[in-house]
Amino acid sequence: MNKCYILIPCFNEEENIKALLQEIKTISQDYRIVVINDCSQDNTIQKASEVENITILNLPINLGVGGAVQAGLRFALEKHADFAVKIDGDGQHDPNYIQEVLEPLLNNEADIIIGSRFLATNDGYKSTFSRRLGIKILQKLYSALTGERITDPTSGLRAYNKKALEFMAENYPSFDYPEPEEAILAVKNGLRLKEIPVTMRERKNGMSSISPLGSIYYMIKVIISMIFIRLR
Repeated sequence: MNKCYILIPCFNEEENIKALLQEIKTISQDYRIVVINDCSQDNTIQKASEVENITILNLPINLGVGGAVQAGLRFALEKHADFAVKIDGDGQHDPNYIQEVLEPLLNNEADIIIGSRFLATNDGYKSTFSRRLGIKILQKLYSALTGERITDPTSGLRAYNKKALEFMAENYPSFDYPEPEEAILAVKNGLRLKEIPVTMRERKNGMSSISPLGSIYYMIKVIISMIFIRLR
């Protein structure tokens, strides 16, 4: 039987993490669930610990999203995972899509699957206007740099096969918001990407780590990082 690890990078998600973990476990008991706690300053660890059969990786220092994800990927690889699925700890990713993002990997259609909110035909959460505009800019830049197209370069709902796991465990971008850079790095190194439609949910509790002012800084940083990764 294939071993699939669900990787959940977390920072200050005490209001969301327990419900998310319970939701995943109701879908399947076969998934190996790993919470990567990136030095949360609230009760994220305690809430996650209330759910049975969960592995919690407590990082010694705050590494940011990129470092936390890479820690999870390395852990999954060391445990001989066949596949890994990364979902955010804020509950915006519906765990019911886990099997759907895994299916193309099982059929050897791609190495990395991205869940895209913009391919879905329903009225799921699409984010704010300013962020949608930012995503559109990153879409255009990604196409210009790679000659390929993805609709949701910032989506954190992603699945990896063994080949992608082995590569990303060593080379995952260690930036604050690494998803667009990851996509370019993958294509540049011969990994096959595929998007599938998913419905995103609006965050129920807590606040996003990206403020309006931070969004501008984020865009500038990500654009520069994408260009450097392509040219490196």
